[in-house]
Amino acid sequence: MEIKKVGVVGCGSMGAGIAQLCAQSGFPVVVSEINDEFLKKGLGFIDKTLARSVEKGKLTQQDKDAIMGRIKGTTSTKDFADCDLVIEAAIESLDLKKKIFAELDGICPKGAILATNTSCLSIIDMAIATRRADKVVGLHFFNPAPIMKLLEIVKTIATSEDTMAISQKFGEKLGKTTVVAKDAPGFIVNRLWIPFLLHSIRLYEEGVASREDIDNAIQLGLNYPMGPLTLSDMDGIDVVKFVSDALYEQLKDPRYITPTLVDKMVAAGWLGRKTGKGFYDYSK
Repeated sequence: MEIKKVGVVGCGSMGAGIAQLCAQSGFPVVVSEINDEFLKKGLGFIDKTLARSVEKGKLTQQDKDAIMGRIKGTTSTKDFADCDLVIEAAIESLDLKKKIFAELDGICPKGAILATNTSCLSIIDMAIATRRADKVVGLHFFNPAPIMKLLEIVKTIATSEDTMAISQKFGEKLGKTTVVAKDAPGFIVNRLWIPFLLHSIRLYEEGVASREDIDNAIQLGLNYPMGPLTLSDMDGIDVVKFVSDALYEQLKDPRYITPTLVDKMVAAGWLGRKTGKGFYDYSK
């Protein structure tokens, strides 16, 4: 089967990025949200992102218009009825994702692949909510999806080899380097990254070094594009807490215990860039 039309459930930062990426790669895209307000915000985010690329000379206005023309926004899941692949990018709630997968199973063509962008939840639990577990796969994009070059493809015990082959070919069409992981907690990247990130936060929490010195040490000493505390602010402190809590719940490994500082920041609403304050102050 060839992927000709893509659906994306959710038009938040990840969903919008995935929809933009697919449209940039030539695919007609249907992207949904739970109401018109969220949908307008998500589509506006895509439009602004592309507009910045035009300003920087990376895209022409004609290219931008063509990309936006390939994206259709909707608040009805029925509009996924002719999609060959639907990628779920809703919030990280297993109950919600299972509900979405069950609904998509009744709407999408029998041969369509259903994928989740989850970063840490069990994919087989979503798959068994459908009658096509062999066609359910993890497609874990990284933020921002149009820029980050990696795509984790996650295979459950039920995912067919045909589904895997189609998913890998799709990733290549998006210009991604693909890696394959089993449906295990954290897959590859987060299984390795989260303990490193949490240890960086603990160094700051214990006063071993300043936030700037920790970030500069990692950025310049290990040649990372940005430091761990800066990246935490970009991803969201609440996201860091959710992923670390979820991994600890599944693995019971103390390396994944959320630092007290993160719990306090979430309680205070210091969630990073999106709230104007995290490890750094973005209010100005």
